[in-house]
Amino acid sequence: MQKIKGDRIALLIIALPGILHFLIFKYIPLAGNWIAFQDYNLFKGFAGSDFVGLKHFIAMFTYDEFFNILRNTILLSFYSIIFGFPAPLLLALLLNEVRTMWFKRPVQTLLYLPHFLSWVIVGGIFINLLDHGGIVNQWLERLGAGRVDFLGNPQYFRPLIITISIWKEIGWGTIIYLAALSGINPNLYEAAMVDGAGRWRQMWNITLPSLLPAIIILFLLRVGSVLEANVEQVLIFLNPLNREVGEVIDTYVYRVGLLSAQFSFSTAIGLFQSVIGLSLVMFLNQLSRRTTGESIY
Repeated sequence: MQKIKGDRIALLIIALPGILHFLIFKYIPLAGNWIAFQDYNLFKGFAGSDFVGLKHFIAMFTYDEFFNILRNTILLSFYSIIFGFPAPLLLALLLNEVRTMWFKRPVQTLLYLPHFLSWVIVGGIFINLLDHGGIVNQWLERLGAGRVDFLGNPQYFRPLIITISIWKEIGWGTIIYLAALSGINPNLYEAAMVDGAGRWRQMWNITLPSLLPAIIILFLLRVGSVLEANVEQVLIFLNPLNREVGEVIDTYVYRVGLLSAQFSFSTAIGLFQSVIGLSLVMFLNQLSRRTTGESIY
């Protein structure tokens, strides 16, 4: 009994930094959402600022470009889920089939490396590559295809953002799936081989069902941020020529909240994003529990 009590205390001490992190940086700042219902004045503070109710939410929905910005955000997130979410899973399944370790490990390392580069560096690399006078356009011109305005043409903005995002994060995303793959009982594969199942049948009947809990959890967490975009990535490639399709909620909040110092208005938009994200996670979590038996809680 004394040993069990000592183990619990040790676990609590180990978990304490993580608990404090969430309390200080996640839960306590939630009180700041109150300024969405105020005309917040930096010098008057929470107590001295005037309460205005839903004024900023009404201003948000009546803003001329709001629904175009909302549409851009949803489309970008939708394409990211459709093309970006399965990519780490497919890569993990492919790497899992590689049996030559001297080849597999360097490939994994090379795929992980882009994750550790900041978006400023990644953006600089691709802007130089895709610029009108960049290497890609030089090659296209030599092939007789002509130069393409990748950075200024609105029709290339979303494919560009999604493709670069996949390239940067696909290796890092495979870590979770590879960890889940390593936990699958190898006896299941041996039994399947005895029954005559090939690699495809083993993957379909053993690997994918075993990965289902991880897939469901990651999908639900991804859907929760459907109204959020990587503001650093979008800002780097955003310019006046593609702003019509590239302006998303996060970049708008950056312009209005930080550059124009409209803190209450930007907080109202952030609260709107959080409520929609939470509602989607709760709804899809219940749907997943009823259909697959897997859920976050």
